[in-house]
Amino acid sequence: MAKERNRLTTRIIGGKYKGKRIELPSKTVTRSSKARLRESLFNTLQFDLVGRNFVEMFGGSGSVGLEALSRGAKRAWFVEMDKEAAEVLRRNCRAIDPARCDLRFGDAFVIVPDILEELRRRGEKAYLYIDPPFSIREGHEDIYEKVIRTIESVDPDAVYSIIVEHMTKVPFPESIGPFEKTKTRRFGKSSLTYYQAVE
Repeated sequence: MAKERNRLTTRIIGGKYKGKRIELPSKTVTRSSKARLRESLFNTLQFDLVGRNFVEMFGGSGSVGLEALSRGAKRAWFVEMDKEAAEVLRRNCRAIDPARCDLRFGDAFVIVPDILEELRRRGEKAYLYIDPPFSIREGHEDIYEKVIRTIESVDPDAVYSIIVEHMTKVPFPESIGPFEKTKTRRFGKSSLTYYQAVE
């Protein structure tokens, strides 16, 4: 993470757009997924991602979805309800690959199920990446309960897998609805937990 003309920035760390800078919203609005965590995520997904859709539920800067595009994802959807963050995200999409970005403004808990249903009706799936605001932030005390309820309602035919970035001190359940935890990777205060549909 670097400052450029008083703006916080980070870089795409791999793939077609490796090294390209993207802007970050102010830290009071959102936080960016750290490079080490992103690298681990995409080392896990690797070539499975190529030609597939990616949905970033809480868009922020779009650093994860844009990284997915750089590494071969077909298209990325971003949902963000904060106006400042959404404007930064819009600029980042324009700077990286606007033709393959779909930015939706509003409540992710309402909009993401609609996106997944759109894809399912077309016979398509997506990787669903969920990085909610930490529950210690004011107004977000029940955020993880809402995330779990959302995962419970996801049609397994609409997703390849679901990945949740969450506070390490808040473990996620072994199973949620039709999905089972496959692994958790810890990165200091943040962790990634992966879910797959039960066959």
